[in-house]
Amino acid sequence: MSAATLSFRAPEALAQQTKALARALSMSASDYVREAVREKNERALKERMVFLSRQLSAQHLAENQAMDASVGDGLAQS
Repeated sequence: MSAATLSFRAPEALAQQTKALARALSMSASDYVREAVREKNERALKERMVFLSRQLSAQHLAENQAMDASVGDGLAQS
């Protein structure tokens, strides 16, 4: 696995808090931030999947209702 380097600026208070929490968990700051970003990415992907699933469900519901409405048009046999 190759690794890429990400760099960002953070307020001093956030940096110090992150380092302190990482130390309390016996982690490096890099591992702590890596895990936090991974968890955030997983949540974002899950939320996106839920949104798309609901959107698709609504589309299917509308299509089914349109098909149900066409039952009386003489084309469908009941």
